[in-house]
Amino acid sequence: MIEFKDVSLTYPNGHQGLKNVNLKIEQGEMIVVVGLSGAGKSTLIRSINQLVKPTSGELMVDGKNSLAFNERDLRKMRTDIGMIFQSYNLVRRMSVLRNVLSGALGRTSTVRSVFGFFKHEDKQLALRSLDRVGIVEKAYSRADQLSGGQQQRVSIARALTQKTKVFLADEPVASLDPPTSHIVMKDLRKINREDNITMIVNLHFIDMAMEYADRIIGMRNGEVVFDGPASEVTEKTFEDIYGRPIKEDDKMSEQDEETAENETASHKEGDSA
Repeated sequence: MIEFKDVSLTYPNGHQGLKNVNLKIEQGEMIVVVGLSGAGKSTLIRSINQLVKPTSGELMVDGKNSLAFNERDLRKMRTDIGMIFQSYNLVRRMSVLRNVLSGALGRTSTVRSVFGFFKHEDKQLALRSLDRVGIVEKAYSRADQLSGGQQQRVSIARALTQKTKVFLADEPVASLDPPTSHIVMKDLRKINREDNITMIVNLHFIDMAMEYADRIIGMRNGEVVFDGPASEVTEKTFEDIYGRPIKEDDKMSEQDEETAENETASHKEGDSA
């Protein structure tokens, strides 16, 4: 469980990224955080693993205030939290398999990690993780030879290999086309359902948020202005969150049915773009 108790974050320039946030996130939830650029949704997600550190309040992880952790405790906590970035965050010259195996570094000795000597079970887990996202045949390709959608699925496989309890996904589909975006979101939702892994995903597109979330958190100016089941959310809800009417670019383009079917078939074969 993750709980924000009156959490605020003020940056050195004086900007308040978070303002007295109170949230409780249970294990296994599929949460989408929405808001305009600068609303604080990335700050919220990144504060959980302390890529940015809140300046006041308590951020409870499994009953302990993580803001009081020393470096050793913080490293241990981060092994349970996988991060998926908009820019994929891969080592482009390395093989796909080696990138995925980097998820096992938290449980690999320094000597083994320096020389790339990973345990057999970690290699098998990495291959299974690639298989789950449909690109196991790309294991020995260089990461920079893959399309954007395939690279994002490598980052998902890396988090699986990390054996995380929580996935934090910061705008994971912002750079992808509509069919590929749906494939990535379906992968995340499937992992959430099958593994009971908590998913906290930032999205800009309101229709995707409504389609894939169980719960939606809306942010504006660093504050939580909405928190409720996706089933109760309407376009009016988003207008209230954003503080303005909904625009066309707030929605992902509609998928053409034939394109979507082709993309899904390609995913199953590991060849989707």
